[in-house]
Amino acid sequence: MPKVSSVIVPYASYLRVYEPLAAFPEPERTHWARYARRRERPSYQDELRRSLADLVPTPPVPVPVHESGEAFVVETDGVVCVCPWRTRLRGWQALGELSGQLPAPVLDAVLPPVVRRQATADYEQWLARNPDARPWIRTATWHVPLNWFVLVTDEERLYEPAYGEGDADDAAGTGEEPPAGAGAPVLRYRTPMVQARRRVARGLKALRDAMDEGPLIDGLVDVGRWLEEFHPRSLVELDYGGLVHALPDELLDEDHSAADVAAGIEALRAGDGVGAGEAYARLVERWRAVRERQFSN
Repeated sequence: MPKVSSVIVPYASYLRVYEPLAAFPEPERTHWARYARRRERPSYQDELRRSLADLVPTPPVPVPVHESGEAFVVETDGVVCVCPWRTRLRGWQALGELSGQLPAPVLDAVLPPVVRRQATADYEQWLARNPDARPWIRTATWHVPLNWFVLVTDEERLYEPAYGEGDADDAAGTGEEPPAGAGAPVLRYRTPMVQARRRVARGLKALRDAMDEGPLIDGLVDVGRWLEEFHPRSLVELDYGGLVHALPDELLDEDHSAADVAAGIEALRAGDGVGAGEAYARLVERWRAVRERQFSN
């Protein structure tokens, strides 16, 4: 499938759920089974480029007119698992969050109020017909939320500085292919759903025993509820996505945020406030440096 362009979009990271084909009702199951046999599939960069291209026309198109029929696909232990893009649904949800992320004059310039009102009305009508809809993908910009790291362990970390020939073949099957003419680093974690849910429960207990409330607890509760909506044999993936293009190899190689989060939670469980504070300080410093890159040329 042709790409919209070769421009790299460097700022988005992802939390994805891949469900086994058996989790999908017909005729969707047959669609994804056929889709998984394709030799070429678009990447997350392609999805981002398409979304950005929709903002260029006047008036802009904040949400696709039709839902995407694309997905990411992985095969594990002989089981094909699919992560549908659901770009339209995610676009509606992201639109609802923009008012808290952009100053009103900037938001009005990018997406005029009349465009936003129409998109909101369309979403409300669609949601009335699809009350149980949920996305398979969560996206963050210029960082990876710390609560995502609770779901995985350092042993599940995969870091590849650049694609070799074998890596490129594997990426073509998952949608993580490099842009033409460039090697693409990969930094991701994958874990079985049952492990992710168990870690959420253990992490929440440790955090609640140590503190009354906080953004990490709130975020972990939210992501835990989201995970409960999927098939128990699903696969959970934390992917640095385009962030690998914004950070030098040495920083990616040294980034063991999942290990730092696990160390902090374990320190809380043991009553070691100093150890928990040190782990948290490492995380804050690392991700502050990443966020600051969005303001650099």
